[in-house]
Amino acid sequence: MNQVAEAESGQPVKAVILTSGGLDSATILALAHRAGKECYALSFDYGQRHRAELDAAAKVAAAFEGTVHKTVRLDLRGIGGSALTDDAIDVPTRPSEGIPVTYVPARNTVFLSIALGWAEVLGASEIHMGVNAVDYSGYPDCRPEFIAAFGELAAVATKAGVEGNPVKICTPIIAMSKADIIVAGTELGVNYGDTVSCYQATDNGAACGVCDSCRLRAQGFADAGVADPTRYA
Repeated sequence: MNQVAEAESGQPVKAVILTSGGLDSATILALAHRAGKECYALSFDYGQRHRAELDAAAKVAAAFEGTVHKTVRLDLRGIGGSALTDDAIDVPTRPSEGIPVTYVPARNTVFLSIALGWAEVLGASEIHMGVNAVDYSGYPDCRPEFIAAFGELAAVATKAGVEGNPVKICTPIIAMSKADIIVAGTELGVNYGDTVSCYQATDNGAACGVCDSCRLRAQGFADAGVADPTRYA
C-alpha cells in the first residue's frame, strides 16, 4: 500500500507524469503512485506514426487508482524531420551512429513546456519524465544536461518559480539500465503487456521487433530475467 507524500503545506504532493504508453513512463508512474503522490498523467497526440501508444497510455494510467489522465493534441508533423513524424523517412531496422532519425526535433522541450504549464494550473510541484541516460538511444533531449537546463528555465519562466516555488523536474530512472527499470516496475506490479514501445507498432499495438526501441526493450527483459510480454507482429 502506498504512503501519501505530503508537501510542506500538509497536502498531497501533486505530480505531472509524462506518460507515453511505453515501458519507461509506465514505470515512473508506478513509482510516483507508490510514493503516494497525486498523479496527473499527461500524454501527447503529436502526429506520431501510430496511435497504439496513446491507447497504451490510457491503459497504463487507468491501472493506477486515482490517476487523472489528459491527452494534449499537437502537430509536430507540421515541421517533420523525424521518422516518427514524417512518413517519407523510414524507421531504421539496424543500429546507426550518431543521433538517429527517430529523434523528434524539440519534442521533449515542447512536452516539458506544456507539462510545466499544466503543473502551474494544478499547483503541482513536480514533473516526472522517463528519460534514461543509459539506454537513451542518442537523443540529445534525454541527457542529464538537458534536464538540468530545463529545470533552470522553469525556475525563471513561471509564476511559481518567480514566487520561490519552482516546479521540480524529476527523472527517477535516468541512471538505471533497461533491465533495472523492468525489475523495479515488475516489483511494483506494472503490466508491461499493456505498454507499447515500438516506433512502428501496428494499430493494435503489435511490435515490429527490429527497430531500436524494440531491440532495447527485448534486451532489457532478457537481461532482467523477466519474461517478455511484448506482442510482436
